[in-house]
Amino acid sequence: MLALRSLAFNLCFYIATTLLAVFGLPALVSRRAVLRLARTWGRLTLWLLRHVAGTDVEFRGLENIPAGAALVAAKHQSALETLALCTVFPDFAYVLKRELLMIPLIGWYLSRGGMVAIDRSKGTRAMSLMNAAAAEAIQGGAQLIVFPEGTRRAPGAPPAYKQGLSHLYAALNVPCVPVALNTGLFWSRNSLVRRPGKAIIDILPPIAPGLPRTEFQALVQERIEAASNVLVGGALADLAGAGYHVSTAEAPAAAPRS
Repeated sequence: MLALRSLAFNLCFYIATTLLAVFGLPALVSRRAVLRLARTWGRLTLWLLRHVAGTDVEFRGLENIPAGAALVAAKHQSALETLALCTVFPDFAYVLKRELLMIPLIGWYLSRGGMVAIDRSKGTRAMSLMNAAAAEAIQGGAQLIVFPEGTRRAPGAPPAYKQGLSHLYAALNVPCVPVALNTGLFWSRNSLVRRPGKAIIDILPPIAPGLPRTEFQALVQERIEAASNVLVGGALADLAGAGYHVSTAEAPAAAPRS
């Protein structure tokens, strides 16, 4: 049943994504139209997850989203949060690697949507160029979403936070909103399996601007990791109780229910 539901979801997801990418081309007329299309994609994905895969995504702490510009630092375990976060932040922009802009169709939307691309080929200049692009997005009132570990990491993996987040925090002088989650237990990084259950994305209280960089870096990591560990632990218990075989980077697989 799990394999069939996962297969059905993946088929629906990729067909829907292709159709939206092709028939949504008129949205390239403006950034606002691209953001609306992205929110439609995210909401459709969440609907498919709930009704096809049996995975419900719960958002907590929505009251912690600032009204204006902000830096958003999110744990990154799967593609799910990338799709989900754009449904709750009204004027979002992601920090992403420049190579993604080269993807046919998708790259056009990312460019037109005002995403902040990091060109790693620029070496030491990459950080200053990123800061300049990020400042422009913030001046326009955007909520700039950053994955501070730089890539997806399995639930339970040791944290590997980069310094880019603290550079942005110091340069932009806006609140930073930490985001904890357990999505990797339901939408794995390197698997097509989509497990049923409740994935939780928890938007934590903002950290005010003005802290020293080293203090901020330690604080944001501690808050995200502590809250994510609680969410992962609770979800592991629920999945084990439902009989699902789940493993994390630091924990043995939960035994299937007999």
